[in-house]
Amino acid sequence: MKKILFIDNAHPFLQNELEKAGFVCDYFADYNYDDFSTIISIYTGIIIRSKIKLDRAILEKAKNLKFIGRVGAGMESIDIDFAVSNNIKLLNSPEGNRDAVGEHAIGMLLMLMNKLKTADTQMRNNIRLREENRGTEIKGKTIAIIGYGNMGSAFARKLNGFEANVIAYDKYKFNYSDDFCRESSMEEVFETADILSLHVPLTEETTFMVNKTFLNKFKKNIYFVNTSRGKVVKTDDLVDGIKKEKVLGVALDVLEYEGTSFDILNEIELPEAYHYLIHSDRTVLTPHIAGWTEESKIKLAQVLVDKIISLQLV
Repeated sequence: MKKILFIDNAHPFLQNELEKAGFVCDYFADYNYDDFSTIISIYTGIIIRSKIKLDRAILEKAKNLKFIGRVGAGMESIDIDFAVSNNIKLLNSPEGNRDAVGEHAIGMLLMLMNKLKTADTQMRNNIRLREENRGTEIKGKTIAIIGYGNMGSAFARKLNGFEANVIAYDKYKFNYSDDFCRESSMEEVFETADILSLHVPLTEETTFMVNKTFLNKFKKNIYFVNTSRGKVVKTDDLVDGIKKEKVLGVALDVLEYEGTSFDILNEIELPEAYHYLIHSDRTVLTPHIAGWTEESKIKLAQVLVDKIISLQLV
């Protein structure tokens, strides 16, 4: 029997459908990296989210491995080069939570630009300020999307109807203008953007892409949204931009300080920039949940089931 190891938990639908297709599925909730290393050799497939890194050391022991299935989009916890060189198929399921991410990004943006968090907190403390909480409209603004894959394009579709000018830059795609955005250059992004939203994977190339030099290239003062990966942004430089009002406000679902598992922050003394973010009235923060909805949990599973079954391993 072909066996699949669930390193992380997932919607029961995923295991049920794979077992119907002929696979045997194992899940050991209390196992750690070393435990998985001792048993990984017997498995045909692995299902992961972000509990551990599938680095070269552990993948070298996976002698029978045919595929790795990522419940979600990001693949940075996998040694991709080693996997590809050993004919291990890499499957992910961004189609399953792209709508959730698009809606979440818009929700954070509206909350930020209309000062909803501040106004709500004040009202709960019997403080009623109207002029001080005057908002800013999305209509007429230029919204720049960096990365026009599943997440970026879903965000653009959700923006349809706000009557904004939506442009997108993607270094690795061409001729992707559609009814929801217009293909752009980084030069145009820097020149015209009022709002910037990131939808890029975490790679060597994108790590700390957003830094002081990057932010200072914007002609206008901008609102900034990040639902991609925390380490795409140098937080110290982002906070400096907020203090100098180069950045008018930030909406962050992800933080530089996240560990391998997104459920916790790195177990270090969190720096001054982090404390600035959590106390500022110009920030909206959520705990890496942009793609987490009741609907996306099962859609992520369905997409992955379809991709695994298409490999025809059983």
